[in-house]
Amino acid sequence: MFSRIREDISAARAHDPAARSAAEVFFVYSGLHAVWWHRVSHALWRRGMRFVPRAISQVSRFCSGIEIHPGATIGRRLFIDHGMGVVIGETAVIGDDVLIYHGVTLGGTGHDRGKRHPTVGNRVIIGAGAKLLGDIEIQHDSAIGSNAVVVRSAPPWTTLTGIPAQGRPRRGAPIEQPDMADFYVI
Repeated sequence: MFSRIREDISAARAHDPAARSAAEVFFVYSGLHAVWWHRVSHALWRRGMRFVPRAISQVSRFCSGIEIHPGATIGRRLFIDHGMGVVIGETAVIGDDVLIYHGVTLGGTGHDRGKRHPTVGNRVIIGAGAKLLGDIEIQHDSAIGSNAVVVRSAPPWTTLTGIPAQGRPRRGAPIEQPDMADFYVI
């Protein structure tokens, strides 16, 4: 548990140039507090409890302004920067080393049962006010611009902007190597 807290604090300091010390991050970063409370409520949720985890998530929401459903699956080192207004739905899945800014919604689009919220891969950045809606998959190393409305899945190393969001290759993407089979002559 303490190693995970240290990881979270290090991630916050790496993503936020305004973070002056580990103590400051530990005591005043509401995005981390929301994630830590989510870990408690998610552990109870996985054990079949429903009311207590929902109550914990609502108290966390009241204190931090960040609503994370206890059923959501969150990877390591998630950092929610200036998190007011962030909403993460029940069936959302978030990978490792993800950065989320304020006002982001990972929401559903209907009343269907089953998987109805987004899956976000590792090392994804989600800009302020972005809305990811439905059972879509944003693959690793992608970036979502502020206020984008994402309703379709995106491949790795994609930048998504606009309403509805359109994708383009992200700067810094690795260069694809041609398939060596293309060069064989039979």
